[in-house]
Order: sequence, then structure tokens, then C-alpha cells
Amino acid sequence: MFHFGIEHEVAFLNSEGKFADFQNTKYEDFCQIIDALPIYATDYPQLKVGDAGIRKKRWYIECLERFDEAGECVECVPKGIEIRTTIHASIEAAVNELTESFDLLREVAARFGFIPVLTSFNPYAEAYILQPPLNNFEKARLAEHPAEQTAHIHLVSYGPDLNISLENLPIDKLIDIGKKLTFYSPYIVPFTYSSPFYKGGLWEGLSVRTFIRTGQRAAALVFVENDVEIIRSAPEMTKKARIPAEIGRIEFKAFDGCDNFEIYAALLALLKGLILDQSLAGRAITPDANLHQISAKKGFESQEIAKIAVDILAAAEIALANDTDIRFLAPLKSILSERKSKAKELIYLFRDLGSIEETLKQTYLIVASPLTK
Repeated sequence: MFHFGIEHEVAFLNSEGKFADFQNTKYEDFCQIIDALPIYATDYPQLKVGDAGIRKKRWYIECLERFDEAGECVECVPKGIEIRTTIHASIEAAVNELTESFDLLREVAARFGFIPVLTSFNPYAEAYILQPPLNNFEKARLAEHPAEQTAHIHLVSYGPDLNISLENLPIDKLIDIGKKLTFYSPYIVPFTYSSPFYKGGLWEGLSVRTFIRTGQRAAALVFVENDVEIIRSAPEMTKKARIPAEIGRIEFKAFDGCDNFEIYAALLALLKGLILDQSLAGRAITPDANLHQISAKKGFESQEIAKIAVDILAAAEIALANDTDIRFLAPLKSILSERKSKAKELIYLFRDLGSIEETLKQTYLIVASPLTK
């Protein structure tokens, strides 16, 4: 049996209509939103809380924790708010929970003057500069957690983690799927491109997030049970599970964010099809940075990217032939055949409106309708 989960990062405009980030927003500004949201006792232990206690709810503040020399957390530098779903046995249940959680977040955030907007990269800040510089405790901590060494990217990029697992999957098969998704990542990420802004203007392509993060951050991450199962790589493709519910989970991390959550249903169905597929032979431990950068600039306008994307979508459709989830693939067919992207929509809007903020206000107008079987 398959299980599904979604983690979705949300950016905001503040009450002054400005993009809310670490340059003008404090942790406490987002904390008042989180405090007003409910907690569900039945969510645990399947959701990780963490040592700092920040992740107590389905919503939590995405931030960078700063520590003093004694190891005490002294500051949390905020990026935005992440929504995470509980684990579900169906795609529609995961997407429906995400939709409900987003609607509630939007309602509560409005009370404090914040409006959710879609972007997959900070439209103004190209990186986060650590101030003050790392102390000895922080340097030692980062040495133990290599993925956190890319905080300068993490704090300016927004995107989802799409989580999928299959019961009783042997570890060699699990890792093989991670390699497969890593290899085919540059051909499927254009389905979601939504970051055409950079340093206050239009970037030269469709996903500055993909262009910058690939090679430094994982495309797919596989959670294993034991240290001996970890494959050493940079960026890491395998990670030891932190809680039992994570064992056997595959996180696809390379997609841009979507403001139509039906696309997440389509992408989860695509990932499910790729897990079931036996025909696609490509494998890689680390993402191909060059291919991702070509993909980030051109998307499906690249003949090479589009051609292989067609093959991937066809393979997933064949693998899902007798599965009702095949119906979720329809939006991807339309995106691919028409060479559409959210990034192109945002570019056209920006050229008409002349303002990044006014353009971003046009996102999340339709999140999704409840999905039904």
C-alpha cells in the first residue's frame, strides 16, 4: 500500500504590501499566526516535533536557528510558514488536508495583516548572509548536518516536499527509486516552475530556484533505518530516519511550489507511476546540475527536456493503467502539450502590472476544490 504526504512552504506579503522575509519580518510576527492555529493531538507521533519544539502543529515557521557557544538557541531567522499534512493512504486525502490547512492559514494570517503569495524564490534577496558569522558551536553542528550548510539558499527558496512510500519495500529497491527520481528530476520539474523573479526584476528563465539550488540541495531524499544503509554523497540522497514514521519515505524535493493544489495530486500520481514503472533505466546519485540549469531556463521549450518528459509521462501512465490515480495525470498532459508554466503566467502579469507585489497578489486565487474518488 502507498502512503502520501505533502509539505508546502508559504511566502507572504505584509500589511504594507511588501514581501515578508528575514529583511523586514521577525520570528514573532509569524509566531502570532502559528499560535492562533489549532493543534491536533492525533497527528502524533507521525509528525516530527524536533528538539526546539518549533514544529508542534501542522503549521510551523520555516527558519534558521542560531545558537550561542553553549548550544542555546538565541534567534530564529524566519523565511515563511510551512504546512505539512499527516500521512494518508490516498492522494486525494493528502491534497484535501493540505487545502483545508491552507484555507485556515490564509484566514488566520489575514487577521495579522499577512497575505499568502506564491513564489519559489525570494524576488529580492539573492541569498542570506549569516550575521553574525557562525560561532564554534554552530560550525560543529553544521559539520554533523551537511544539508544545513546550504542555509543561505534555504532561506531564499520556497518549494514543496512530496512524500511517498510503499509498504515493505526492500532497502535496495528504495534506494534505486531515489536514484531514478534523481536522474529524471530535470525533466519533470518544469511542470511546476514558478520563480521567474530575481533581485527585484525578471530573471532570464522560468525557475531561478532550480538554477541556483541544484547541485547544492537534493532532488530526492530517501529515509533509511540504519546508518549502514546511507550512501555518502553531496548533496545527500539518503538520510537516517528521525522517527519511525519516516522509515522508507521518499521525498521529492526539486519541484517549485504550486498555487493550484490539484497539480500536487498530479505530481504524486506521477511519482507513484515512476515507482511502479519498470521501463525507465536512468539512475543517478546526485542531480545533474547542468541539465537542471538548462531546464530552469527553458523548461519544456527545450526539445530535449520536453521529449524525455513525454516518455516519462507515458511510462507513468502505463504503470498506472489499472489504478484510479491515473486520472490525476491529466493536468500534466495539458502543461506539457501546451508548454505552459506558472512562471510564464507570472511573467505576463508582471509585464502588464509592472509590480512584483501586484503580480504575486494574483496567486492563490484558486487553490483547489476537494478531490473525490
